[in-house]
Amino acid sequence: MRDTNTVEDSMTDTQTAAATSGGKRAGKVQDKKKDREASLWSDAIDDLRRNPIFIIGAVLVVFLLIVSAVPQLFTDGSPFDAGACKLEDSLKTPSASHWFGYDIQGCDVYTRTVWAARNSVIVGVVTTTLVLLVGGILGLIAGWVGGFVDSILSRFTEIFFAIPLLLGGMLIMSAMPGNAWTVSLVLAVLGWPQIFRIMRSSVLQNKNNDYVVAARALGAGTMRITIRHILPNAVAPVIVVGAISLGVYISAEAALSYLGIGVQPPEISWGLMVSDASARWLQAPHVLLFPSIALSVTVLAFIMVGDAVRDALDPKLR
Repeated sequence: MRDTNTVEDSMTDTQTAAATSGGKRAGKVQDKKKDREASLWSDAIDDLRRNPIFIIGAVLVVFLLIVSAVPQLFTDGSPFDAGACKLEDSLKTPSASHWFGYDIQGCDVYTRTVWAARNSVIVGVVTTTLVLLVGGILGLIAGWVGGFVDSILSRFTEIFFAIPLLLGGMLIMSAMPGNAWTVSLVLAVLGWPQIFRIMRSSVLQNKNNDYVVAARALGAGTMRITIRHILPNAVAPVIVVGAISLGVYISAEAALSYLGIGVQPPEISWGLMVSDASARWLQAPHVLLFPSIALSVTVLAFIMVGDAVRDALDPKLR
């Protein structure tokens, strides 16, 4: 009996030691994962601080956000004031008192350019936010759950991939009121599949890593694993694409407004200003030049930020 008890005690001690060792190994894997994750983001922040392209782009983006939020800081008047436009000033060239000159309606081009930033930036920010939320959540579900759910969501996404962004926007906006919010909604409906695919692919790459297996072994629930382990490691490429896409959506809004189916008067956007000026650009090139420059600088700023973030978060580019 003593020998039997001794053997059983020995086996019990061995199992306990193995379990303890397994727990320690899992803990070490978790610690390594946290260190790696912290190192990725901290290294990315350090790279961005030293990247002149990111600094220039970020300064421009912050400036544009301030202009769109409080245009009153940059111009005394408003294009919506009574008597803001006078026909006797039609197509006057730039001067010391009116830097950008006047358009065909006798409206100050500088004032309109400043106020037009609001609608253009609203479209970019709102569309990108909706795209990241819808595409990111659905991509996370598809990649993590897999199986039938993944198949259904992937097939559903392919329907939207078959619709070109601008062509689909033209068709839908032709039956909707033209303002910044409806343009944002339409572009988000057509643009989320790209984020869906990127998030799904990133989740599939991370869901079978050691730290996820260790979290399951330690008894972590599905929600905790998803939020604490999968999402932080899968979201980096989504952030990069979202930052670059913001400029693309501002360009898409300008294209729709130029075609007359985006933002509609009395609202103002850079695309609408370019559309109004295109018929008289030989006679008064300043009317076309300044809103076009504002649009180009805005798109370039967001693309610069997106490229810099991509370079900082992609280890292959270090």
